[in-house]
Amino acid sequence: MAMGFFGLALFLFLTFDFDQGSPSSTSASASAASSSSSQNVQVTYGTVLKLMHEKTKFRLHSHEVPYGSGSGQQSVTGFPNVDDSNSYWIVRPPPDTSAKQGDTIPDGAIIRLQHMRTRKWLHSHLHASPISGNLEVSCFGGESESDTGDYWRLLIEGSGKTWKQDQRIRLQHIDTGGYLHSHDKKYTRIAGGQQEVCGVREKRADNVWLAAEGVYLPITESK
Repeated sequence: MAMGFFGLALFLFLTFDFDQGSPSSTSASASAASSSSSQNVQVTYGTVLKLMHEKTKFRLHSHEVPYGSGSGQQSVTGFPNVDDSNSYWIVRPPPDTSAKQGDTIPDGAIIRLQHMRTRKWLHSHLHASPISGNLEVSCFGGESESDTGDYWRLLIEGSGKTWKQDQRIRLQHIDTGGYLHSHDKKYTRIAGGQQEVCGVREKRADNVWLAAEGVYLPITESK
């Protein structure tokens, strides 16, 4: 199963049309998962998914465009279209844990999100975000370069014990305490029409997200 998934992930990575969006096979996979009671589909380590901002329906997104202020690192935005392949993220555990590919992810777990195309990690720090002046959220590092600035705590809304597709969640940054946040404040030049993603230290309606389209790796059976 592991080799099959990595083969699929490699196929998606090599065949995506990054300017035009994801291929129909990926959309079909997402539709199939959704139609078969998506609320019961577990998010596991190794899953490739899109995170949808609950309030605006924009997807968490990144691209090889640096911020013109703050850290100057790779920018992270909210993207309005569903079918853009720059909105795919791989769910990873921290490197110093026993969690493995195919494990379910419990409430309170610390996770990392790796941008599928650029291989950088969803990151935050104390730099000010470009529009609102909140905590900047960026992409940083690479396959062999990751630090605690890439660590996010999964907080499930409601009574759920493990992360599932279409479940309301928050992601709280470990180093800064900021919640992954977006709002309808939009960029006008570098990423015209895309909205700001930042971190805020208060729980608000604007920092709730859901796991949406993706390739969901099956649960690894315990031996």
